[in-house]
Amino acid sequence: MSGFAPDHPGATVRTSPNFGDRRGCDRPDAIILHYTGMESGEAAEDWLCNPASEVSSHYLIHEDGRIVQMVRETDRAWHAGKSVWAGIADMNSHSVGIEIANPGHELGYSAFPREQVGAVIELCRGIVARHAIKPERVLAHSDIAPGRKIDPGEKFPWHLLAEAGIGLWVEPEPIGNDVGLCKGDSGDAVKSLQSKLLSYGYGIEPTGSFDDRTRIVIEAFQRHFRPGRVDGVADRSTVETLDRLLSADAPLGALQTGPGGKA
Repeated sequence: MSGFAPDHPGATVRTSPNFGDRRGCDRPDAIILHYTGMESGEAAEDWLCNPASEVSSHYLIHEDGRIVQMVRETDRAWHAGKSVWAGIADMNSHSVGIEIANPGHELGYSAFPREQVGAVIELCRGIVARHAIKPERVLAHSDIAPGRKIDPGEKFPWHLLAEAGIGLWVEPEPIGNDVGLCKGDSGDAVKSLQSKLLSYGYGIEPTGSFDDRTRIVIEAFQRHFRPGRVDGVADRSTVETLDRLLSADAPLGALQTGPGGKA
């Protein structure tokens, strides 16, 4: 691929050699948001276009809002890695990957600048329109690879995307002092929680035992939907926030979705 016209108006094209055909999927049906976890956006861009890296993304958004497209949306970029969502293990074939320049947790995790967030919103709007992507399919890398990945992290402003009609978001239930369910617990309440997480899309088995996998998945859920405290404990705030996401009868104003207003 020597070059192509950008799918997103205004994006700069820099082609990456790291891509392939989508496997058994005619078009993407999800958006996966990442952070780069590198010292600079320029270094991340170079790495994503380096054949030795064997990684890529469809887009990279720099801190100042510049958008670079490296792989066509019709092609399969290599951004998701080992992952699963709603029973699908090959999320690379099903998604458009967006890398957001940010040093990440290991290099001084910082807030995402306003210009950058605005660019994420505009890019996602275009992708959603082109591929009819459902609100609940706008996901974090940490959602599809809990424990292995934690990006874009608890500082990413998912609520601002929802206000712009991108993704599924509910106002988190306020955090209290209840003990909640935690590692070592077992029984029907744990199994019900695991079943709800599975129903939403997370890769978890309803065993009824609150094990390490359950804690890790809850942390991933909290990073996206209840970022005020990421501790892997299924307290009332976490469980009620999850219930709101799953419920078509959420209180008026609590459920925010993409275009159309329905989950």
